[in-house]
Amino acid sequence: MSDSLTSCPKAFVLGHPIRHSKSPALHQAAYRVLGEQIVYECLDTVEDQLASVFECFGPHSSTCGFSVTMPLKSAVMAYLDELTPFARAVGVVNTVYWREIEGLWRSFGHNTDVSGIVNALRQEGLLGLPARAAVLGGGGTATAALAALRFMGSTGVDVFVRDPRRAEGAQQAAQRLGMDLTFIPLAEFWSRLEDYELTISTLPAGAADKVVETGPRAQRAGYLLDVSYDPWPSKLALAYQESGGRVTSGLEMLMYQAVDQVRLFTGRSLEDYLPYEQQVLEAMRKAVDLPLTGYLPQQVSDPSTLGM
Repeated sequence: MSDSLTSCPKAFVLGHPIRHSKSPALHQAAYRVLGEQIVYECLDTVEDQLASVFECFGPHSSTCGFSVTMPLKSAVMAYLDELTPFARAVGVVNTVYWREIEGLWRSFGHNTDVSGIVNALRQEGLLGLPARAAVLGGGGTATAALAALRFMGSTGVDVFVRDPRRAEGAQQAAQRLGMDLTFIPLAEFWSRLEDYELTISTLPAGAADKVVETGPRAQRAGYLLDVSYDPWPSKLALAYQESGGRVTSGLEMLMYQAVDQVRLFTGRSLEDYLPYEQQVLEAMRKAVDLPLTGYLPQQVSDPSTLGM
């Protein structure tokens, strides 16, 4: 951590609603192992409060970073000095941090959701190129899901949404990433489930329930990453398991994206391994009741891996 910050820096997760976030437990577990005196808390924030948040918190008040969740992943970019090349390629931000450059503090935006998605799936055993992939939802997390699929080698994705007009960000991301994107009505997903080796659901908790309840029973399911983790398992996850599919909770994604945030909030580079990284990972997993696996996350922060 830079000497320019006080000995007791702060970090926050911003979003709304935010009170049930598991991010504080993950971050505080990591900082205890690292011996970092960072206090990480929830800060319930809606879009029209962002200006005052940036006025109140930053290096001037010993704040070292923000984790950014819905509905702020696009809006927060207006308050940043610079995006990392990787964040520019993805098109949305979930991480804000500061660096001192030539005596001036500058705010940077980065996206660690892509790393979280890739590593959650790699840990589950999806190691090769997904033959056919689907994304449920068209918001900011869906944009990160497209980038994760591009990183894994996919060039075409079906995106299931209620209204394609509200998924402009996903369409723009597909164009930047050189991906073929097809919009399909969300109500048709369950009847087409068997077409996909991998599905990433970026829908809020409960939003996919009706699709499962009204659709015919699937005979075969592939991999599912459901970014929602409360309640868990979701109805979508249970239906996948009943159809023989392999299911990964969004809590895995949340943990792995937090690892990169810990690097940035403690003043490190994304390419740096954390001191005692295996112990850090074990502490983070125990903090949110995830089983220990021994998996070491792959680094996902080079824009050239997205075909840029």
